Amino acid sequence: MADKLMTEQDVVSRLESGMTIGIGGWGSRRKPMSLVRALLRSDIRDLTVVSYGGPDVGLLLAAGKVSHLVYGFVSLDSIPLEPHFRAARERGGVRFTEYDEGMLQWGLRAAAHRLPFLPTRAGLASDVLRSDPALRLVKDPYGTEELLAMPALRLDAALVHLHRADASGNARYLGIDPYFDDLFCQAADKAYVSAERIVPTEELVSGPPQELLVQRWFVEGVVHAPFGAHFTSCEPDYARDEQLQSEYAQAAASPDTWEAFVERYLGGDETSYRRAAGVGVGS
Repeated sequence: MADKLMTEQDVVSRLESGMTIGIGGWGSRRKPMSLVRALLRSDIRDLTVVSYGGPDVGLLLAAGKVSHLVYGFVSLDSIPLEPHFRAARERGGVRFTEYDEGMLQWGLRAAAHRLPFLPTRAGLASDVLRSDPALRLVKDPYGTEELLAMPALRLDAALVHLHRADASGNARYLGIDPYFDDLFCQAADKAYVSAERIVPTEELVSGPPQELLVQRWFVEGVVHAPFGAHFTSCEPDYARDEQLQSEYAQAAASPDTWEAFVERYLGGDETSYRRAAGVGVGS
């Protein structure tokens, strides 16, 4: 099996301005933060980002990397409203497309199956249709019901973080929820997986088969990223860093506090980030 090991910088070198990028995880849980930080350090801009959003979305918005955000929600979990997302909404200049959570999942599933859309009841009798007049209804060809036609959310690239992976791109989760990382990967032309640990394939497949969420055939590259989801949670490996998340949220208060946060945590490479955050240097 081919060795697909890369660094965060290798992944970002394969991305381009103007791309549509899906980011896995859920809120402030198991986000591919080391890949997001590498993206922040790059010159890439004008991105369309698709996400069940958390600090990944907030950071990219605050850095001016996003021209269009497609989301089901944006939250820090223990802090209900992501403050950098809120600031971007108030500031304007970015296009926002908000879908029902089920609609977003269905759009990813349509893209994963290479279908133009999938019918769904999610979003009906809500303001989603009013806020996005481009959405269409379709009639059940076997009956009379009208359903919402959720368009496929095809991605140029997907970034996800899992607990364990092998060098070929197979990856498994160990927490209580897979989120939709597999759909993000399958909806993308190229998917990149960061993982807490890179292990032999024999060890990777020794657990319950349902935990083997991502298969090598739809993965372009694998990154060994200890604490790669920090400051979001990656249970059971580590919990959310609530102190650092609070500092990040408070940095939305003014340009000065944001610049200080960026200088302290994002100004260098991953080693300097981990040193500033006080986690796992040398892991």
